[in-house]
Amino acid sequence: MNVERMIRILAGTFILVSLALGVEGSPVFVSKWFLAVTAFVGLNLFQFGLSNFCPLGVMLKKAGVPDTPSSCAR
Repeated sequence: MNVERMIRILAGTFILVSLALGVEGSPVFVSKWFLAVTAFVGLNLFQFGLSNFCPLGVMLKKAGVPDTPSSCAR
């Protein structure tokens, strides 16, 4: 698994969990403030798309996740 794929998996997980915890109709609702996590992840993904810089990508590379091209780019 490469860095780009890990970014997508972690971003999707954070979005789904924060929506579950932040939407009032959810059975695991905690606070509307969890929707701020959704906005933060979305802004980071938007910034990554524009600048091709992702702080999570830097952390994953330092953690040893290989930075190989995705299968779609081959």
